[in-house]
Amino acid sequence: MCYSLPMNRIINQRELRNQSAAVLREVEAGATIVVTRNGTPVAELRPIRARRFVLRATISQAASRAPRIDAGRFRADLEAVVDQRLDD
Repeated sequence: MCYSLPMNRIINQRELRNQSAAVLREVEAGATIVVTRNGTPVAELRPIRARRFVLRATISQAASRAPRIDAGRFRADLEAVVDQRLDD
């Protein structure tokens, strides 16, 4: 079985300006579009991933099952591996 990735569409700056609503509909539908200026690629429009909502109760349940952390020991472990000095 052969799998192929959707091919990027290339448009120029003028097409983006004149057809922005149509271009954004394509992107919203999953297309990736490269925008050029004077033939040089300058931007890539691609859909962003939808955020996933996690219920507070789900987070609370996960936290209640997590192992307890000794704050003093955790801080000591961090200080042992992290250089706190600022670079001059």
